[in-house]
Amino acid sequence: MLKQVAFNKVQIKDRFWAPRIQTTQDVTLDVCLNKCEETGRIENFVKAATGKGEFEGIYFNDSDVYKVLEGVAYTLMLNRDPALEARADEIIDKIAAAQQTDGYLLCYFIMGKGERWTDMEKHEMYCAGHLMEAAVAYYQATGKDTLLSVAKRLADHFDDTFGPGKRHWVPGHQEIELALVKLYKVTGEARYLKLAHFLLEERGHGHGKGVIWDSGNFSDGAAYCQDDKPVSQQERVSGHAVRAMYMYAGMADVAVEMGGTDYLDALKKLWRNVALQNMYITGGIGPSKHNEGFTVDYDMPNATAYCETCASVAMVYWNDRLNNLWEKGVYADVLERAMYNGALAGVSLAGDKFFYVNPLSSDGTHHRQEWFDCSCCPTQIARFLPSVGGYVYRASEDGLFVNLFVASDAEIDYGGEPLHISQQTNYPWDGAVEIKLAKTPKHLKTVALRVPGWCKSFSVTINGKAANLRCKDGYAVIEVDWQDGDKISYVMDMSAEKMRADPRIKANEGRIAIQRGPLVYCAEAIDNPDLSNAFISDDAVIFTRFDADFLGGVMVLDVHNPDGSLLHMIPYYAWDNREAGAMDVWLPEKKVFEGLYQV
Repeated sequence: MLKQVAFNKVQIKDRFWAPRIQTTQDVTLDVCLNKCEETGRIENFVKAATGKGEFEGIYFNDSDVYKVLEGVAYTLMLNRDPALEARADEIIDKIAAAQQTDGYLLCYFIMGKGERWTDMEKHEMYCAGHLMEAAVAYYQATGKDTLLSVAKRLADHFDDTFGPGKRHWVPGHQEIELALVKLYKVTGEARYLKLAHFLLEERGHGHGKGVIWDSGNFSDGAAYCQDDKPVSQQERVSGHAVRAMYMYAGMADVAVEMGGTDYLDALKKLWRNVALQNMYITGGIGPSKHNEGFTVDYDMPNATAYCETCASVAMVYWNDRLNNLWEKGVYADVLERAMYNGALAGVSLAGDKFFYVNPLSSDGTHHRQEWFDCSCCPTQIARFLPSVGGYVYRASEDGLFVNLFVASDAEIDYGGEPLHISQQTNYPWDGAVEIKLAKTPKHLKTVALRVPGWCKSFSVTINGKAANLRCKDGYAVIEVDWQDGDKISYVMDMSAEKMRADPRIKANEGRIAIQRGPLVYCAEAIDNPDLSNAFISDDAVIFTRFDADFLGGVMVLDVHNPDGSLLHMIPYYAWDNREAGAMDVWLPEKKVFEGLYQV
């Protein structure tokens, strides 16, 4: 079992993630807070507290405010900004004032838009979950417990209302399950953990009630909400993608805290179904707009791919938990794929515009927007990006695991002793990584370097000498008597690779995509005016060139076909940051036969 290394213990200093984290603080959080004010999301709490005015927006709009506050909290952990903190405190006071005497809190129902606890699809517990996550984060960042007290009172209301011998409940949109575990770990209140377990166990027994279940809005309301089978019996992913990933993350958290193998056995089967039969090359999931989720295995259209930004971030959350559980690099591989491609594409380079949907092909009409009526994705990115340092390292009883390669300085509490780690790298543009250890605890026995699935060969030296290592579960494991100042040089082959999809994915039959390192590439019409006729030969030669002044600094791929045609490709995350135009990830393949091309 791997232990978390808090992101605020990892000081990122690279040219890739550090600017994005700074942009989140300088731009994205401000954009999201301003939009929450302009659209009445924050004012709804004032109206709920005073009983004056009409509710504005969608019934789950409270959650966006909570997610931005969580992003603020993470940012304050990295850089204590008094003005940002004061703004957050003011919003928190408004939230606290809106809470009812029995602990209930959802502006939509407080303001008389319906009767609470009658429709399980109305996101009452979903919003509460995001409140709890924000409360825990803000308490950890500032030591202030106003929002944490609100979260505890709300959780107590849930526990008084639902549970064995009380009322049944199946949250339509999962999130509360993992949030209750976080609240339990901070407060020590075991009833919160038990409630999380109860809510998971409620699924699959016919308790689900509300619009989705009863009106037949979707082909199977129960499957849409992952309520068609008990969670321990689920083997195939179904329904809404974000709900499923949040539920799987919650199952992992509960399994860790409460023990037992039934959830873990189910998660192994579900992961294989998601990652091997339903995941796009970008780490995106959920092909269908109809249910914002899954259809059948290998159904992966490109132009109509939904691939919600929230779902890619949730893939990071879930796969991180699985990596912690089983210490296998393949889970960190999926985490990295989703992080660098599907999730990062969700925000513009300037930090002020967003994708909700992330297709792999566009005719030029799909663009980032400043905001959405349902703005779960902008606020998701706002809370995710400040925390990326928390996925770099993990620790076991006798070892350090290096999962991501990010230039940074870190201090890890390793068995009560500090371990200092310095990482130097130009990743993801270069596969060379240098790691230096200092204040090395004597009980540190191993250092495990993740060997990404895309890496075909690698080398490791320690202080200039070839390392004696063994490969295990996707890691290069080094066991030596570590000393202060030891320097590990790790070089991964990072060649551009032509990728072909599983033949069962009909949308990509006869097509090629290009991946280099963790990054998936795409072609935009602005760089390739004849994109509709573009192709990639099986004999194409790919050249790389780094342009520090282009799209924030990127490695551009020049694909040279034998007929003299040329295709320019950029990282997928960077598309739609210039003028409008078509885009494709998967290009037609042409094979060469005796000097002639054949499709």
